[in-house]
Amino acid sequence: MTVEKVFVSSLGISADVVHDDLEYGAIKEWDSVAHMGLVSALEQEYNVMLETDDVIDMSSVGKAKEILRKYGVQV
Repeated sequence: MTVEKVFVSSLGISADVVHDDLEYGAIKEWDSVAHMGLVSALEQEYNVMLETDDVIDMSSVGKAKEILRKYGVQV
């Protein structure tokens, strides 16, 4: 599953809303509670355990991809 599809599934949003510049808090669906669910979904999908700093730094779709690359994920 692509990163974009994880965002769509986890946040319950339309695929046309998801782009690299989509930022945390820019849409009502991506709040602090949803953020933790999103992190969990990304960790499960890519079999990684994100460090706390990375969870905090995940401020956009593009940043999520950058962080996942640190863990060896091909995005």
